[in-house]
Amino acid sequence: MEVESVESLKPLLQQADQWGEVLLLLPLLVGLEAVLSADNAIALAAISRRLHDPARQRQALNLGLVLALIFRLGLIALASYVLDFWPLQLLASAYLLWLCGRHLLGQDDATDEKPGGVETGTSISTEAHPQDPGHPHHGASLASIVATLALTDLAFSLDSVSAAVAVTDRLPLVMAGGVIGIIALRLTAELFLRWLEIFPHLETAGYLAVGLVGLRLLLRLLLPAFEVPEWALLLLVAALFAWGFSLRTVPAPLPEQGGGDA
Repeated sequence: MEVESVESLKPLLQQADQWGEVLLLLPLLVGLEAVLSADNAIALAAISRRLHDPARQRQALNLGLVLALIFRLGLIALASYVLDFWPLQLLASAYLLWLCGRHLLGQDDATDEKPGGVETGTSISTEAHPQDPGHPHHGASLASIVATLALTDLAFSLDSVSAAVAVTDRLPLVMAGGVIGIIALRLTAELFLRWLEIFPHLETAGYLAVGLVGLRLLLRLLLPAFEVPEWALLLLVAALFAWGFSLRTVPAPLPEQGGGDA
C-alpha cells in the first residue's frame, strides 16, 4: 500500500495546485510513504535476505530498486495505455500470490543460497569464496534476486500508480511520488533486514501482506464494483504486522573459529 492509494489523502493532493504547496506537503508525504509502503518493504527485505550475506543483500536492494524505479517511471509514462490492460493486472496478481504461496509452502528454502558457496536444491558445491565475483553462483544468484525485487515492486506499483494517475494528471508530480516511494522503500527495507533476524514471524507476515495485495488486485479485476474499505485493509495489514512482531528472539552468537595453539 502506498500514499497515493489511500482515499482520504486524495482531496489533499488534489488541492495542492501550486508547486509551493506540494513542497510543503513533501515531508508529510515522505513520512506517510515510509509507513504505508511497509508491506512492500518487508517483502523486498525478505527476498534480498535469501542471499544471506549482508553486503550482497544491500547490493541486491540497491540494484533491484534502481531497476524498480525505471519500471515505475515507465509505468507512469505509459499509464493511460497499460493500466487498463487486464492481462497485466492478472499477471501481477498471479505473481504476488505465487510469491506468497511459494514461501508458505517452504519452496524458498529449496533454492536459497547458503554461505560457503553451497546452494540447496542443487548438487553443486564449491570451496570458492562466496564473495568472489568469479564464484560460479555469485552472478546467477544476485541477478535472480535483483530481478525478483524489481518485478515484485512493479506488481505492487500497479495499484498505487493507478490511484496516483486518478488523483492528478501532472505527470512530474506523479513521477516525483514514484521516486519518493523508491527512496522510502530502500530505507525501510534496510531496517526490516535487521528486524527479520530478530522477529521470526515477521517474514511470514510480510509474505502474507504480499498475498493480500495480490488478492486485492484480483478482486478489483474480477469484481470491479466491489471495493474493500480502506479502514479494513489498514486494520488487516496492522494485524499482520502486530503478529509479525509478537515473537522476539536473540540471534545466536557466531561460533568461534578453531585453530588454537598446536
